[in-house]
Amino acid sequence: MKKLILSTIGSLITCCLLPFTLWAQSGAVKQVKLTNFQLQSSSLIGESGTEISNPKYHSSVYWLPVKVPSTVLTGLVANKIYPDPYLGLNNMLIPDASDEFNKQYNLAQYSHIAGENPWKKPYWYRTTFKVAAADKGRTFQLIFKGINYRAAVWVNGKQIADSTQMAGMFAEYSLDISKHVNAGGDNVLAVKIYPLDYPGLPDKEQLEAMGPFYLNGGPTGDIGKNVTMLCSTGWDWIPPVRDRNMGIWQPVFLRTTGGVTISHPKLVTDLPKLPDTSVAKISLNLTLDNHTGASTNGKLIVSIKPENFTGAAVQFSQAIKVNANANTDVALNADKISQLMVSQPHLWWPNGYGKPNLYRIRLQYADEKGMMDDTTFLFGIRTVGSKATTVNNYVRREFYVNGQRIHLNGGAWVPDMMLNRDSARYDYEMHLCRNANVNLVRIWGGGPTPGDAFWNAADKYGQLVWSDFWITGDTQGEFKGSQDYPLEGGVFVKNVISTILRVRNHPSLLVWTGGNEGHARKDLYDAMRNNVINLDGTRPFIPCSSGHAHLPADWKKSWPDNLDAGVYSGGPYDWKDPKEYYKLADLQHDWVFKDETGIPSQPPYTTLPKIITNLSWDKSLPFPLNNSWGYHDAATGAGKYDEYYKIMAKSYGQPTDIVEFSDKMQMMNAVGYQGIFEAAGSKLTQTGGVMLWKLNAAFPSVIWQIYDWYLEPNAGYYAMQNAIEPLHIQFNQNDSTVAIINRNHHATGRLSADAAIYTTDTKLLKSIHLDNLGLAQEGVQSTIKLKETLAGIKGVSFVVLNLKNAAGKVVSHNVYWMAPGNDFTAFNKMKRTQVVAKVLKGTKGVSENKWTVQLSNNTSQIAFFVRPQLMKNGEEVMPSYWSANYFTLAPHESITVTVSAPVAKLGTTTPTILIEGWNIDKQTLSAPLASK
Repeated sequence: MKKLILSTIGSLITCCLLPFTLWAQSGAVKQVKLTNFQLQSSSLIGESGTEISNPKYHSSVYWLPVKVPSTVLTGLVANKIYPDPYLGLNNMLIPDASDEFNKQYNLAQYSHIAGENPWKKPYWYRTTFKVAAADKGRTFQLIFKGINYRAAVWVNGKQIADSTQMAGMFAEYSLDISKHVNAGGDNVLAVKIYPLDYPGLPDKEQLEAMGPFYLNGGPTGDIGKNVTMLCSTGWDWIPPVRDRNMGIWQPVFLRTTGGVTISHPKLVTDLPKLPDTSVAKISLNLTLDNHTGASTNGKLIVSIKPENFTGAAVQFSQAIKVNANANTDVALNADKISQLMVSQPHLWWPNGYGKPNLYRIRLQYADEKGMMDDTTFLFGIRTVGSKATTVNNYVRREFYVNGQRIHLNGGAWVPDMMLNRDSARYDYEMHLCRNANVNLVRIWGGGPTPGDAFWNAADKYGQLVWSDFWITGDTQGEFKGSQDYPLEGGVFVKNVISTILRVRNHPSLLVWTGGNEGHARKDLYDAMRNNVINLDGTRPFIPCSSGHAHLPADWKKSWPDNLDAGVYSGGPYDWKDPKEYYKLADLQHDWVFKDETGIPSQPPYTTLPKIITNLSWDKSLPFPLNNSWGYHDAATGAGKYDEYYKIMAKSYGQPTDIVEFSDKMQMMNAVGYQGIFEAAGSKLTQTGGVMLWKLNAAFPSVIWQIYDWYLEPNAGYYAMQNAIEPLHIQFNQNDSTVAIINRNHHATGRLSADAAIYTTDTKLLKSIHLDNLGLAQEGVQSTIKLKETLAGIKGVSFVVLNLKNAAGKVVSHNVYWMAPGNDFTAFNKMKRTQVVAKVLKGTKGVSENKWTVQLSNNTSQIAFFVRPQLMKNGEEVMPSYWSANYFTLAPHESITVTVSAPVAKLGTTTPTILIEGWNIDKQTLSAPLASK
């Protein structure tokens, strides 16, 4: 059996392959992604791995073509064996991995393997590849970035690894196959993927629109016996994934090098003179592995250059000998190598605080015969840290980047149900987050640590990442399950080590946590904490992402301060009046750092028919529900979708059709998210941050998201975007005070504020202007008092706020609607009006096209809840990145907004811009690009 090595080398090169011109050269370092595989169940294939991996193998059974990465179920759905489980109730036409669960719903009848549970036995993945004759004698590595749950590997009739060596969902492996490669001929790779050791029992399906509270992770939490994606057995926002995502869920690469390879590079940046950032120090550690029987006298060449900005490059080399069949650890630092001391560095900053500047490092090892290995990756110069203080007997955690306090605003990011995300999708989602002014994305502990493309996108868009390890209270004993889970501690620890090695060089990574709402048993907890310290040592570790980790008194806590986590979940998760959020923020308590709160937040009608494929109304249920809504999460007990609906109907009036229903739900979304983030902003310097449960969707869902599975933002997305803009004006509905929020680390300059109060028929009740405002640094400044004016208003009123800079330009625009008892039914009788819209500019880019649009309200009537959409062939382009949306314009107000979208989504057709709104007539504009 060949030596199997936990490896990070693949993660460092997948996004930055060598130029194509080098690939054809013999002796060049090459990396090829193995994509085209065939798939079949071992129930139907009786041959052994030795036979299947023989180039002469022929099967009488038809093998299904699949594109790796692909789980087994993804491959079967692509081949029309099973229906698409994302749509409607199709998931109820697919058998489950649990026999007990199948009996409850008679799902075994749908198995494509007669008389068998199709997920009980392993599946084979098989592919062929060629190797040039000129590469004979070189080193060949198979790099598996992620499998689930166990794997055994054969190449050309020889077994390379078995299922005891490759286990768990989060480790990656580098297999030396040099002795088994047929240079100049055909080669065959066969991978036997084993199902989870324990498939887990899901809770009862959410087949009723108003179903019971869903038991996350199943009634017993036994999915936690495995080291896997714990939510694959079902959660209150994702149905059970029938095969539990068994398969090759991350890419597979064939890497060709010389006899010495570079592994486990660790790059650390330091700013030794903080708060002065004029000098940075870089340290670099790596290992050189000699795969041959001869010692090598070679040279390590290090090159560093700017990636996304203009600047000078540096290069140096070190002579290093690597003994035969041995490895040599290399440590380089700025105290010994002047090129690793950087003057006036371009720092990596999180979104909203500066640019996410990136450098590229290239590492090469060569001897007199030529290049042995050549790899490259991106990094950012920055430091991170945290501090814990006690407020009202609650520990409060705060985080720092480059010595500056960062108020964290973001939320949990959950995996795709069947792990069907690629680099383009990761880029779209991180871009959506940046566009919403989000600066923090949390990798939730019940899902997988995502692949390299996610981290590359987070680095690019300035998204800090909060990374939980794979522990939850629902499976590890805090609520359900057991602290004995996972059963194989050794597998868990190997997966922890591999994950740390893989992602530690990404500047976006802010903090490691020991899990979600609970803690692991002591040996695993210590392994997480100690390996973070020893293998990373540059970022804090906190015990868990919540206040639920009740650690025994003698356990070590956060690192490096050994204090409590200082972050708290627990919601609320249902819709609340904004006044309630202000009360929570004023009390401080668990809102000193709230890491989980949110509202149901239904998508707009644009994508609703795709999610609820049968929108007919079950008249025994509240309008417009039916049981398809339940399966797509309206049944979630914790989400209280029924209360969300009832509050909407009471506040805005019973809807008459599904479109009106959707539009009124968007008002609920806007008010809810505005309340969450503005309440937290009112205590900007007294809280560490606020995070949503959650940002995105695992499958087409109607709850807990600011953008849906189809990448459609709801009105709450744009309310959040507005609420956490760097410089913001807002209204506190508890004390009726207008305030200016400065999230920047610098002075605002001179500002002025305007507040106007209107009735629904646009009668101006009050107009106030204040000048000579501004803040010298991050903070909150109270300005206009409106309590007396608002106290006497009996009906609906609008509060329109504008913040202007010294040049008179509006830098923040904000609108509120209020009424005694939240009775907004007067909206149903608002006068119709219109806006004048025109496209000012269209710009063609390399990856995105962009338009600038001006909308003007030239009438004496308020234009309420105006929604522009970028359209192509009658459908909205998704994703589209609007600088503002769902906005309201007072009489004679104008707003200029921008929208961009990926070229890949636009095609060659000239798009249009559709303008809609609550009380305006629809209009459509052509959106041409400027001619060259």
